[in-house]
Amino acid sequence: MAAALTRRAAAVAAVLATVTSLLAPGAVAQLSPSFYSGSCSSLESIVRSGMVSAVQQEPRMGASILRLFFHDCFVNGCDGSVLLDDSSTLTGEKNAGPNANSLRGFEVIDAIKSRVDAACPGTVSCADILAVAARDGVNLLGGPSWGVPLGRRDARTTTQAAANSNLPSPSSSAATLISAFASKGLDSRDMVALSGAHTIGAARCASFRSRVYNDSNINAGFATRRRQVCPAQGGVGDGNLAPLDAFSSVRFDNGYFRNLLSRFGLLHSDQELFNGGPVDSIAQQYAGNGGAFSADFITAMIKMGNISPLTGSNGEIRNNCRKPN
Repeated sequence: MAAALTRRAAAVAAVLATVTSLLAPGAVAQLSPSFYSGSCSSLESIVRSGMVSAVQQEPRMGASILRLFFHDCFVNGCDGSVLLDDSSTLTGEKNAGPNANSLRGFEVIDAIKSRVDAACPGTVSCADILAVAARDGVNLLGGPSWGVPLGRRDARTTTQAAANSNLPSPSSSAATLISAFASKGLDSRDMVALSGAHTIGAARCASFRSRVYNDSNINAGFATRRRQVCPAQGGVGDGNLAPLDAFSSVRFDNGYFRNLLSRFGLLHSDQELFNGGPVDSIAQQYAGNGGAFSADFITAMIKMGNISPLTGSNGEIRNNCRKPN
């Protein structure tokens, strides 16, 4: 009897400790897929409709919105800060080195935000709209779907320096990638799975020039073909595009990993995932098992979406995704 009472007292104490920690100042509220179920039940259908229109008009836009979400989350967390325009009082992320002349899709988010606010004024953050749109972009190109945890609020400010220092480079080594992702709470498997997003979309010549002219771990015929759209001279043809997945750039599948096994990685950082390094076995598994890739991609996307969100009374619900209220 005494032992039972002791166990019960311990259980009650544990519950109280948990509640106290959740109510403690600075505690981060839990994101939830049902966050807007009472305040904006039409959110998901509005975002889906907007993404259907965008992807039908240009299939690559699914990849662009996914990249926008990744670049948002890796800089101060998933707070919509990547959407902010520069102004006289704010120098934001859009013109940072990894983003300038390459991030796109801002007008798609603007259009969706307008429709969401027409249905649910001042209720849904730009950060959450971006998170749902990224999921829909993947799904509309043949990839998986998942319940997106919601409840983020928008940042009021950001810095260009944060984008320059936090976003991985296309010239990164496997070790550098592992370290960069680990600093965000993402492990090696998350990193490889998220890199699989390169099964859709395209890259600029400036990002793969060094790879196709200087790397030795590249299929010779593939390098020759990519040189045709990417002149050797820096500054010439920098914006010319090539598909990140040589065979199915508008289909979300595991083709990216099959490419790596054949030395068809477009970026240096791509081929680093299968180059005699610490994550080769993961890339090889995904190349042979699309289901494993999809499952791990969902897990990694949810983890990435949980990077340092602003919740509760932190941040704001922006009226215009491009500027603070």
